[in-house]
Amino acid sequence: MSGGPQIARLPDGRLHLQHGPIDLVIEAWGARDEVAAAYRQAVDRFGDILETLVCELAILRAPIGEARPALAGPVARRMAEAVWPYRGVYITPMAAVAGAVADEMLAAMLKDRTLARAYVNNGGDIAFHLASGETLRTAVVASIAAPDLDAIATLTSDMPIRGLATSGWRGRSFSLGIADSATVFARTAATADAAATIVGNAVDVHHPAIERRPASSLRDDTDLGDLSVTTAVGMLPAWAVSTALEAGAAKAQELQARGLIWGGAVSLQGEWRLVLPSRPLQAQ
Repeated sequence: MSGGPQIARLPDGRLHLQHGPIDLVIEAWGARDEVAAAYRQAVDRFGDILETLVCELAILRAPIGEARPALAGPVARRMAEAVWPYRGVYITPMAAVAGAVADEMLAAMLKDRTLARAYVNNGGDIAFHLASGETLRTAVVASIAAPDLDAIATLTSDMPIRGLATSGWRGRSFSLGIADSATVFARTAATADAAATIVGNAVDVHHPAIERRPASSLRDDTDLGDLSVTTAVGMLPAWAVSTALEAGAAKAQELQARGLIWGGAVSLQGEWRLVLPSRPLQAQ
């Protein structure tokens, strides 16, 4: 592994931490000394995150079965816990890696600190903290191929969510589905990350405009083996877009009914489906 962790302050004061595939943007609000201490704690914690994950990579790339994997690292354990509810389908702990890293880094920042708000953004999978009465606004982007401010989600401290994640066929990871985006809100970033993978995979339809290839033919180190992943999605007729989005929304509703997510949104070629809670919930 070449190079160590890279640490920088962005021009606007945010903290940027990068090591290998992990790329974090961190921001906190509160008393100046508390924010400074939280940033120091984040830097201290970041040092061995990647190395610890690499030590257990073989287990993390294996599909979850009926027995919980024996993992030692705290981030690895967060990953396995997040994907455990989906062990009935093919899924590996890697489906929650970005969110789990964000959760771990946020926990390190908050230890013995008093902050009004904070977030750790790991490539769009975000863990956040809100003290009582605080709010955060986050942008929702439908397609990374044509990034635009498609929607704004306002997160409040009384919502039972402290994590959000987005999956899609154009993202950093392979997808079995065709969603331009599948954004999920959940209690942690790791649980949102795993759920976004499941929901994104469900946004699908059979149509000749969709191209797929075995994951192993695209990347030697993939955890998806020979499963067919989406490589291109041409323009689809309205019925196909609607069918795919309805399938994704139905999956999100199923996860919502199981208490795994708070809500979410799926998008495909300019069309959206929203899955919102049917009744107010209280943070736990």
